[in-house]
Amino acid sequence: MIPLSDVDRRRTLSFGFHTTLLHQGMVVVGLHYSFEGQSRTDEVGGGSPYGASTIAGSDGKRQPTEIDLDGARYLGKHVAEIGKKLMR
Repeated sequence: MIPLSDVDRRRTLSFGFHTTLLHQGMVVVGLHYSFEGQSRTDEVGGGSPYGASTIAGSDGKRQPTEIDLDGARYLGKHVAEIGKKLMR
């Protein structure tokens, strides 16, 4: 048996949770690739196609970076735009 990495565990949890949401008729919206912050390599940051996030140490001292916060704002705007389209 091959041990799962933290990334594998998060993906497994995410995909399992998405299945439940889809079964209930909900729409899953991730962080779009057009958000340039998730492709930066000059600093460590959260955010992935699965959604906005931040990377924090086990002691919680690391706070969200401006890139992390930009990703959350970008995703919030994207969700609102999709919500408007669904209300039509």
